[in-house]
Amino acid sequence: MSEQFYADAQLYDRLFPGGEEALAFYRAEADRQGGSVLELGCGTGHKLIPIASDGHPCTGLELSPAMLAEARRKADERGVAVEWLQGDMRRLELGRTFDLVLIAANSLLHLHEADDLVACFRTVRRHLAPGARLVLDVFNPSVHLLAQADGVRRRRDALSFMDPDRGVVHVDVEERYDAAAQVTRGTWFFSADGEADFVVAPLEMRSIFPQELPLLLALGGLRAVERFGDWSRGPLTAAAAIQVYVCTPDGPGSAGP
Repeated sequence: MSEQFYADAQLYDRLFPGGEEALAFYRAEADRQGGSVLELGCGTGHKLIPIASDGHPCTGLELSPAMLAEARRKADERGVAVEWLQGDMRRLELGRTFDLVLIAANSLLHLHEADDLVACFRTVRRHLAPGARLVLDVFNPSVHLLAQADGVRRRRDALSFMDPDRGVVHVDVEERYDAAAQVTRGTWFFSADGEADFVVAPLEMRSIFPQELPLLLALGGLRAVERFGDWSRGPLTAAAAIQVYVCTPDGPGSAGP
């Protein structure tokens, strides 16, 4: 994981403050499934805290201590009970199962090797109760955009945000795409007036293509029973920006679509 990128959890939340459509989708999935929820790579609790506030017993796993501390702070501030755990989504043994497991907001893409992705899915498989589901989302790779990751530093105006101490913060990104590894290796630069590059953080994210993900899931003992290309449950097409998967354990006794 690109640890430095997540070292300032409040800065991260200001950078990515939205996602209300995604949040509504995951809350609906939790209500549809019922029961207990485990989120792997829960970040600062953007999705899990509202799900817990809806009455679902929730557990959040996060590798970054800073993100986990902010999740605890936010949950305490809202008076919401969540079990927070620090750990690796590839290696988790809680000794109990859950009715719904979530891997949201591209968290899966911090795993770059196929073996790590399969290990994560096998971990999920061990923690699924009978009739339980895994729901995840990752971006849908665009070959056009990946080709533009040419190592040139560019301003991302859409990512600018207001910081209470610094004022307007601008974000520049410099990226290169490693096609053999399917990993975009980038550096993010955060600047404010009079404070250029006050944070410079590497970020590496894998691309997983739509024909590839079902095979990785199968190797992990899971199968996709629903697949969407947007938060309104539209079809996954070439033009879709995201891939959303609903999965069940593979094999005898698994739930159907």
